[in-house]
Amino acid sequence: MILLNGCIKYSLSGASTNAKSIQVDQFYNNTELSPANLGQTVTNRVKDYYQQNSSLRVVPANGELQIEGTIVTYATAPIAPQASQGTGTNVTPNYGAQTRLTIAVKVNYVDTLEPKNSFKDRTFSFYADFDNSTSEFFSVQESLEKKIFDQIMIDIFNATIATW
Repeated sequence: MILLNGCIKYSLSGASTNAKSIQVDQFYNNTELSPANLGQTVTNRVKDYYQQNSSLRVVPANGELQIEGTIVTYATAPIAPQASQGTGTNVTPNYGAQTRLTIAVKVNYVDTLEPKNSFKDRTFSFYADFDNSTSEFFSVQESLEKKIFDQIMIDIFNATIATW
């Protein structure tokens, strides 16, 4: 039996780093249509995600790992168009039966222990759809954002400290 003695830390979440701390700087909201507090919401979600899924300690400055970002896309677009119905003055105009919310975040990541793992301006995006005939955007906005950011957080985590 061969015993391997490594210096890389591993957890069941897939986190693989020797770092003990992460500095999460403010994520800025550079979009026009998103909620005003979205930048702070994303910043808090990033901090929470790393605390819950790794042994890293979130620190305000001088973290061995450093992450920051900008929300660059928050857009809705109609999908699954429907044809106009009726004739004359009883025409129902065409519309999108579903709408897609797309969010993208541009991230900068610095690994002071392993600089080759660092990256700049890497974009992570995801989308979620909702049915216009049964819901208005404002009634589903929060759940769509949660679904999208759940996936974006996984993608950021995997790109930074998980080595799958």
